[in-house]
Amino acid sequence: MGSYAKTAALLIVLTAILLLIGETFGGRSGLVIAFVFALAMNAGSYWFSDKLVLRMYHAQPVSADHRLFQTVQRLSQRAGLPMPKVYALPGDSPNAFATGRSPQHASVAATEGILRLLDDHELEGVMCHELAHVQHRDILIQSVAATVAAAIMMLARMAQWSALFGFGRSDDRDGGSPFALLAVALFAPVAAMVVQAAISRSREFAADAGGAHIAGTPFGLANALRKIEAGVERVPMQANPATAHLFIMAPFAGGGVMSLFRTHPPTEERIRRLMSIG
Repeated sequence: MGSYAKTAALLIVLTAILLLIGETFGGRSGLVIAFVFALAMNAGSYWFSDKLVLRMYHAQPVSADHRLFQTVQRLSQRAGLPMPKVYALPGDSPNAFATGRSPQHASVAATEGILRLLDDHELEGVMCHELAHVQHRDILIQSVAATVAAAIMMLARMAQWSALFGFGRSDDRDGGSPFALLAVALFAPVAAMVVQAAISRSREFAADAGGAHIAGTPFGLANALRKIEAGVERVPMQANPATAHLFIMAPFAGGGVMSLFRTHPPTEERIRRLMSIG
């Protein structure tokens, strides 16, 4: 299955989980409420998520003579993309992300730590990866996925209290079992987190491949990923878990069962795929 088909299928599953919990919680009226709730949250994410995340990490715009600005300017011209806004983030942990609802409203940001760590060739690889996210409109896709997952968690919490206190469905059919409601409320958030993480991992693989295409070589990004992973292990980033999917390298580690919830693929697998492109 292609990356876009897989992403579309996962988004459908995520939406189905949201509608299921809404229907279980309130019947037909709950289904409508869940749908409207998702639309409202996605509209807010579409218009405001980029501004919120840049403010959250104290992003500062860089000048036109900055190394990062000149790198992004050169690469965006090569990719045929509008010039995004360029920001630097304070902190020693090496990382970078792109945000914005469309190529015309995109921003890219890199930490001071990554600028010190990478040489020009490796920095180009990272910025090509971020521009590939912009090109593929991954920021919008992942924002929608994160927002729907957040809506599921909020509705699940409401459903848990409803089941505990005996409230149930209110449509013209028989009332739903509080045990069924509680089961859905407990299962849905876990399923939503797994699906959201799978969407994020799929888009990271696609951005790696797209970045290698823009750069004309996979080696800069592959070398950068090795350095970034080691740097993040040495200096973890104080990041909000809700924004972990934005970064080129997950600020949080996880293995075993927790790998189901990882927003990024294993670095070794990313490098292996990049080398197969080369």
